[in-house]
Amino acid sequence: MVWLADDHFQFPEYAQTDESGIIAIGGNIQPETLQVAYNRGIFPWYNEDEPILWHCPDPRFVLFPKELYISKSMKKVLESKQFQYTVNQNFLEVILSCRRINRKGQDGTWLSHTLIDSMLQLHEKGIAKSVEVWQENDLVGGLYGIEVNSIFCGESMFAKVSNASKFGFISFVKASSYSLIDCQSHTQHLESLGARHISRELFLEILNRK
Repeated sequence: MVWLADDHFQFPEYAQTDESGIIAIGGNIQPETLQVAYNRGIFPWYNEDEPILWHCPDPRFVLFPKELYISKSMKKVLESKQFQYTVNQNFLEVILSCRRINRKGQDGTWLSHTLIDSMLQLHEKGIAKSVEVWQENDLVGGLYGIEVNSIFCGESMFAKVSNASKFGFISFVKASSYSLIDCQSHTQHLESLGARHISRELFLEILNRK
């Protein structure tokens, strides 16, 4: 396993990724580092009290927008107008809500204050984006991620009421022109929307298209 210095480091070659998808440990999560990482298909995911863990899994879990699946029940939700959808209207509250939400099987959060500060700086540069889901004037769901070339790298989502995050994700995918949505690792929630595994090689090929 490659340990990175706090500064002046380079990520290792993809062949050094272990079976769990971890390519390196350590380093820092400054905005410039995150940009380099995401441009190489690498993302941080770790608990706040752990060293930084950098992931580049093979296979990669992704959604091709044309393969988005909308169930009959979700079509009714979309048609009901019970939610409203916006982009980049409240990035800070979206990422803080992602940090606060309780997740089954997870004891901690990778969304440290340092990572949030870095994401906010990337948002100011137009690289990190948020999706908000509103019910009347209340923020009830949302997601955020990083844009790299023609790919949107989804980082985290939250929902305070049923179907809010699904509504936001579906609305965002339908309205976007991305060639791929990077979901990173498998979840049943995203699989139900049409996400599937592809090889890391294919993912990196798409990532590097301008």
